[in-house]
Amino acid sequence: MTAYPAWSPAPRPGIVPLHPFGFGTILGRSFVALRQNPKVLLGFALCVQVVSYIVLIVATGGVAFASFSRLETIPSGTDDYDAVMIGSIAATGITGFVLGLATAALGVIVQGVVVSEVASAVVAEKPTLGEIWRRVKPVAWRLIGYTFLVTLAALIAIAVVGGLLFAVGVAVLPLAILGGILAVLGAIPLSLWLTTKLLLVPAVIILEHASIRTAIVRSWRLTRGRFWPTLGIVVIISFTFGAIAQLISIPTSFISLGFTTALTPTGDPEPTAIIGYIASTLLTQVLTLFVQCVAVIVQSTATALIYVDCRMRHEGLDLDLQTYVERRDAGGTGLPDPYRENIGRTVGPRPAQYPYPPQGYAPPQGYAPPPGYDRPAPAQAGPNEAAPPAPPAPTAPADPSPTRWSAPGDGS
Repeated sequence: MTAYPAWSPAPRPGIVPLHPFGFGTILGRSFVALRQNPKVLLGFALCVQVVSYIVLIVATGGVAFASFSRLETIPSGTDDYDAVMIGSIAATGITGFVLGLATAALGVIVQGVVVSEVASAVVAEKPTLGEIWRRVKPVAWRLIGYTFLVTLAALIAIAVVGGLLFAVGVAVLPLAILGGILAVLGAIPLSLWLTTKLLLVPAVIILEHASIRTAIVRSWRLTRGRFWPTLGIVVIISFTFGAIAQLISIPTSFISLGFTTALTPTGDPEPTAIIGYIASTLLTQVLTLFVQCVAVIVQSTATALIYVDCRMRHEGLDLDLQTYVERRDAGGTGLPDPYRENIGRTVGPRPAQYPYPPQGYAPPQGYAPPPGYDRPAPAQAGPNEAAPPAPPAPTAPADPSPTRWSAPGDGS
């Protein structure tokens, strides 16, 4: 037996160790998890988002071009011109709205696929797209419904505040302006607070198959005590990809401007210049769109990891995951989903871990326990056993150089 207790590090069969995560672990693994299952994360999720947004832009632009081009054949100022103008605006708006809803629904499904895949990667499983879809399919409409519910609530809140400000502005315009400024400033912390508290709703719906109301309550509870780390991760990821998008858009805008100037030095529009401007603009939009799609994947990955971390801290999910991994590696089949086991369980506070990591490694020579650490009690002998020998008392190390030293000029 050694005088120092040792503890083994938490197993790490998947992309993260099976114990509550630190801030850096969640943030770092949110970026590197793309390599775990690139066919699903980069292949499916990224392609679906890019294609859906491109279809949205092209279809809406095509309807707008076809509608507004009719105005060239109608004299301006006539009733027909006004009717065609209103119809063109309505057709373009309806097309954009419908396709926007479809794109948002696809985006929600993509987020669900990413969350499900990351949850599997935590226990070192790499499911196929079909297996992930079978997990997400039963709750897909709940995800879409929750997203539209949040969007509707935001629109209603904006409409109510805007209506009140308009009513005040009719009577006292300066007061309405001041109220609008205060409303905008107040909406920023409110939106960050609600976004953080409701961040885990999609993960709860997907992994626990919970209803929308139950998922909202669960997310509110699980983020209790983890608000600031969760908010920090969301803000850092958002700012990071926002900065990357700006770094891409600004140089390409200058390139587009220079390309157009080189083709039309006199300023007269020419077909080649117009084509070059459109091509450079589309390139900028595609690159920016690619960055935004990767940002959605990384944010969804972070959401899944935050969910796992919060459940480990509140409900001891790491114990269920370790049990699942051990039984699976031992050849067990038909095992229950660990994320749907012991939902809502309450665990007591965990003992502080001894700050010397791996089990089986002897502590370095001269290493002393931290202050306040209680050594384990010595083993007690049984009724028919001899008492165990007492550990030797620590002795000071012998002086390897017994030679005495005297100061210069000292006669002794």
